Amino acid sequence: MKVAFFDSKNYDVESFQKFKTSGLDFKFFETKLSLDTVELARGYNAVCVFVNDVVNKEVIDKLISFNVQLIALRCAGYNNVDIKAAQGKIKVVRVPAYSPNAVAEHTMALLLTSVRRIHKAYIRIKDFNFSLSGLTGFDLCGKTIGVIGTGKIGKEFIDICNGFKMNVLAYDIAQNKDVKAKYTDLNTLFEKSDIISLHCPLTPQTQYIINKKSIEKMKKGVVIINTSRGALINADDLLEGIKSRKIGAACLDVYEEEAGVFFNDFSGHIIDDDTLARLITMPNVILTSHQAFLTTEALNNIAETTINNILDIEKNNSSKNEVII
Repeated sequence: MKVAFFDSKNYDVESFQKFKTSGLDFKFFETKLSLDTVELARGYNAVCVFVNDVVNKEVIDKLISFNVQLIALRCAGYNNVDIKAAQGKIKVVRVPAYSPNAVAEHTMALLLTSVRRIHKAYIRIKDFNFSLSGLTGFDLCGKTIGVIGTGKIGKEFIDICNGFKMNVLAYDIAQNKDVKAKYTDLNTLFEKSDIISLHCPLTPQTQYIINKKSIEKMKKGVVIINTSRGALINADDLLEGIKSRKIGAACLDVYEEEAGVFFNDFSGHIIDDDTLARLITMPNVILTSHQAFLTTEALNNIAETTINNILDIEKNNSSKNEVII
C-alpha cells in the first residue's frame, strides 16, 4: 500500500521511518491537504493527515475519484474530516489515545508557568535582573479547578490536579466512574472554578463553549486553559474578557485559526490575524504552538497505531480505530 503523508514535519518522518519494514510505501509532503493540493494524492492508496489538513466533502470526492481507499488520521480528533461524506465510500481511521500523559503534563506545565510567573522570571534573569517585583503567584493547593471533558486526557489531568491537593469539579456528558472529581453542571463549574481547563472534543455542542455569556458567569481573575481544540473558545470574547480584567490569565496550546500559522516560522513577518497578535502581546497569556502532544513517547505511539490502522484496513478491511457515525 502506498501512503501519502500531508503536513509532514521532520519528527513525522523520523518516527514513521522506523516502520519501513512494514511493507508500506511512504511519501512525505510538507504541504497541507486541501482542494488545491489533493492532486498530490493521485496514485496513492491512502493519505495520512494531521489536525490542520482540510478533508471536506470536495477533497473526499477527489480522493475517491483517485481510488484512494483510506484516510488515516495521525491524531485523535477528526473535526477536520467530513465523516458523513466519507461514510460507505472511503475508510477513516484515527489514533484515539497516543499519550494522554503528554497532553495532561503539558497542561499542568502551562498552568504552573502562568501562575508562578516562570516565563517572566526566565526572561528577566537573562538580563541579569534578579528582582522579584511583579512575580508573586498563588498556590494551587486548595484552589478549585473545573475540568470540562473527562476522557483519557481529562482523567490524567485530574489525577495530576489531585496530586496538587486541588478541589476538582468536572463536567462531561458521559461521566467516568474512574475519575476522582465531583461532577457538576456547566453553570456551577463556571461559577465556582478558580481555573478552568478544556479537554473535550470539538463538536457542534462544544464549539465556543467558552464565550461572552459563559465568561460572565466566571469568577473575576479566572485562569482558562485550552490544550484540546481552538474553536472551543471564542477568541474575540476571550480577548475582551482579558482586557476587562475578568479573565486573570489564559494558557493556550491551540487556537481556532491556527491553520497556516502554527507549525510555521513567522519570525520577521507580520501576522495578519489581529486577535492572535493581540493575545500574544498580553502579559497574562501563554501560548504554545499545538505542542502538547510532542513527546518521544507520543510520537512513537502515533506512528505505531497509525501503521497498525493502515495494515488492518489493508489486510482485513476493518480497524478497531475506524471512525463510524
